[in-house]
Amino acid sequence: MTSEEPVRASSPRPPQVDEAADRARFIRDKTPVEGLFAGHEWRVSPAPFSLGSELANDLETLGRVLLQFNRAVNLLYRHSVEGRQPAWAAELLDRGKPDELIALQRSAALKNELPRVIRPDLLLTDTGICVTELDSVPGGIGLTAWLNQTYSQLGANVLGGADGMLRGFASIFSDAKRVHIVVSEEAATYRPEMQWVAEQLGPRFTIHDSRFNDFADGDAVYRFFELFDLDNVPNAKTIFTLAQQKQIRLTPPPRPLFEEKMLFALLWNRNLRGFWRQELGEGFFNRLLRLVPYTWVIDPAPLPPHAAIPELNLTDWHQLKTLSQRERELILKVSGFSAHAWGARGVYLGNDLSQADWAAAVDTALESFNRSPHILQRFHKPKLVEARWFDFNQNRLVPMPGRARLCPYYFVSGDGDAARATLAGVLTTICPADKKIIHGMTEAIFAPGSM
Repeated sequence: MTSEEPVRASSPRPPQVDEAADRARFIRDKTPVEGLFAGHEWRVSPAPFSLGSELANDLETLGRVLLQFNRAVNLLYRHSVEGRQPAWAAELLDRGKPDELIALQRSAALKNELPRVIRPDLLLTDTGICVTELDSVPGGIGLTAWLNQTYSQLGANVLGGADGMLRGFASIFSDAKRVHIVVSEEAATYRPEMQWVAEQLGPRFTIHDSRFNDFADGDAVYRFFELFDLDNVPNAKTIFTLAQQKQIRLTPPPRPLFEEKMLFALLWNRNLRGFWRQELGEGFFNRLLRLVPYTWVIDPAPLPPHAAIPELNLTDWHQLKTLSQRERELILKVSGFSAHAWGARGVYLGNDLSQADWAAAVDTALESFNRSPHILQRFHKPKLVEARWFDFNQNRLVPMPGRARLCPYYFVSGDGDAARATLAGVLTTICPADKKIIHGMTEAIFAPGSM
């Protein structure tokens, strides 16, 4: 967020501009001295992003659907391992993972543990919202909590309320005496926002790096590090051992299947349709199919000569390279367990690349299947939305046609059948209309979602 002093205008400004300027300055001045994202700035909107009552209600109920999806995913994996569902499902989810991590996620103490933070990435399209992926180790918790708190002080009716994010985050640790938030060097960008959260929640919550080991029975640990990065997290082994021994309460659990984007490919796989219908129920299953774009796993295994990849009518993945630019309304990305599997890294938009670059991306996906599977997903272009941000240098309100991504945060409290996913806030990222992929950038507006 920029901190330059505004340039004073010599002529009177309309009242609405004065009000916008005052609101924008209030938001800017409320920014913690240490910042929220290390080294990152964004554009300030004087108002939250209005979702409307219908979409807001949809988001309120979506958490229950996604929690049930995670439960079903876990059951699919367990039954696949046990031979009660097709073995290839667990084989896909385990592909590229070290044996010790596979053993850990299958262990008796952890095999039923689910992520207690669910954050989907939603694109606003002309036909509604589109759920492109789920994140169980998301950034933005502190940022969204701060946005909700700050805009609420200006009278905004933000989803989750002024302190919903803070209350939601605290709720996932039940009655643990101490909560240790362990942030790795790889996730250091997000340390300032988590430090802010800990300060808001009081001395029960503390921030630590990957060398901290002063854990006690009954403590809780929030894992803010990715499982692919364990070699650079010295205290990970201690944390996982204590979690297995039930001495600490750990979330997210060390279960890499929940960090795989290929879960949506399994949702669309017709061989598993009976399983999904049974475990999700017809209503939840159909709702997910409406929201989730068709997704494939890029598996180089040869098909019979008379077979074709569903929806694409290709008989070999190499034929994907020959599609015309018009036919490449597709996103190619790493599924998980990779340094390229978060942010905008490892993401390729087919119709935005040259034929040569697209072909190279497809070749990389095919060649890396055994160590780092990729997925292909239909691209649903976000619609244009009208937004405004305040330029502190020019001291004026700037209109910005853009495209929006919504990130609702659901916190899961309670255990077993009593677990409930509660919507605590919605982070809206609006990028200029000419940006192909929406992600955090200096030119983006960050704002809370409101009714």
